[in-house]
Amino acid sequence: MASTPYPNTPRWLLEVTAAAAPADPAAFEEQRQLLRSATAFHRASRTWGTYIGALDVRALTVLQRLYGAAQQFGTEVRIQVIAAPATWNGPCFTEAGELAALAVAGADRGRQLGQLRLLTRALSRPADGCGVTYRLGG
Repeated sequence: MASTPYPNTPRWLLEVTAAAAPADPAAFEEQRQLLRSATAFHRASRTWGTYIGALDVRALTVLQRLYGAAQQFGTEVRIQVIAAPATWNGPCFTEAGELAALAVAGADRGRQLGQLRLLTRALSRPADGCGVTYRLGG
């Protein structure tokens, strides 16, 4: 188990999930390959997903590919802020400003964050009552 310099500091992750949109076989395969390049498939929920714990090249690549899938195929993408599990050994956000920086980085160039056309706040809270869910697409 990795030790942290400040053990009581909250640790956060972005949980990113994507549900493939219906499409003809060729377009569905193209969509599947795009999702596969950025996320892992979860058989039980039949969705694709990953966790982001740092604003780095990998995170930006994942978000860019998912923005592309949402725009091109109508893929439903959800981004939810969750508390990092105690077993999480990867990087994580420790300040709210880091999460805001990630959202800004994913915004279209020249647009204010509030004008981002693909990002909308969901009306429902996650099941555990923590965090906020965002949806990309349509």
